Amino acid sequence: MAEAGVSIDTSGGGRRVRFAGPLLVSALGGLRDQLGALPGSGPVTIDLAGAGAMDTAGAWLIVTLRRRLRAEGVETRVEGADAKQALLIETVEKALPTEDAAAQRPGGLVGWIGSVGEATAAAGVVAAEMTSFAGEIVAAFAATLVRPWRLRVTALVHHMQDVGLNAVPIVTLMAFLIGVVLAFMGSVQLRQFGAEVFVVDLIAITILRVLGVLMAAIIVAGRTASAYTAAIGSMKLREEIDAMRTLGLDPIEVLVLPRVLALVIMLPLLAFLANVAGLAGGALMAWIELGISPALFAARLVEASDPWNFLVGMIQAPFFAAIIGIVGCYEGMKVEKSAESLGARTSDAVVLAIFLVIVVTAAFSVFFMQVDV
Repeated sequence: MAEAGVSIDTSGGGRRVRFAGPLLVSALGGLRDQLGALPGSGPVTIDLAGAGAMDTAGAWLIVTLRRRLRAEGVETRVEGADAKQALLIETVEKALPTEDAAAQRPGGLVGWIGSVGEATAAAGVVAAEMTSFAGEIVAAFAATLVRPWRLRVTALVHHMQDVGLNAVPIVTLMAFLIGVVLAFMGSVQLRQFGAEVFVVDLIAITILRVLGVLMAAIIVAGRTASAYTAAIGSMKLREEIDAMRTLGLDPIEVLVLPRVLALVIMLPLLAFLANVAGLAGGALMAWIELGISPALFAARLVEASDPWNFLVGMIQAPFFAAIIGIVGCYEGMKVEKSAESLGARTSDAVVLAIFLVIVVTAAFSVFFMQVDV
């Protein structure tokens, strides 16, 4: 394939940069180096009359040359481009970042305040959109209560198995290990005061009240929120959601509601299993480290634990489930038509779901403390 060429004419009070040959990635060679410093002075005309076929690499070369010259204060125009070349150059121009985007943002304290303001405004928009999305889900659920035959039972059972049964091994293992670590660390500290038996109280209150449901929710947030976003986002990429709307189907009712209901049903069960596994891990470590037998551990557990400790943890589970389901489905619905958007939204779903779960945990802790529960 012939190499692309360039010649620079400085006669006539200006500079004319003439391109010749195909402006393709395979033919550009060292053309960019030849355009590093143009001789002469005055306005520059980029002449494409002698140029052949052009791809995005050739268009990028033209755009970057024109932007560099404009940044230097040189008047620049393009001549001789046919319709296809002009359209490709315009498309590449729009796709590239705007000129001097970094220089336009002020630095220092002013720039930091501006960034904080932009982030706050963006968070407000997300909160408003997510609230509206949650309202749509509630409306769909109310419509399903009125017409229960519209509920997708097959999809509901499938998602219950996916988010519930398939998550049992990882949830119970993590909760068991948390119980082991908690008992070990507690025994090390309490042994200094001769209060080893109170490690049972520590494990019972911590696991049943907070850590059991919190660990289950965090694992489900990382596992399920990302899966929901990826599944719904992939359907949006393939325009399946648009096809549903064309057929008169409501994506909220068909895709979102079964997923959220499956989480609301299964997360309390996972939290219960996490409680059992955490207590089992704590009992094992207490037996190994402190010599507290399982029978003594169980007796002390019944004596020391208040039923409200268990109920406080279980009350939080449906709220966590709703948050995780709403975030995962919302981010999936916001996916744009690119793989990059799908990846970014999947990451955002996990981070946002875990963040909101922890925020709600803190809110519940303050609330139950205020009501003396």
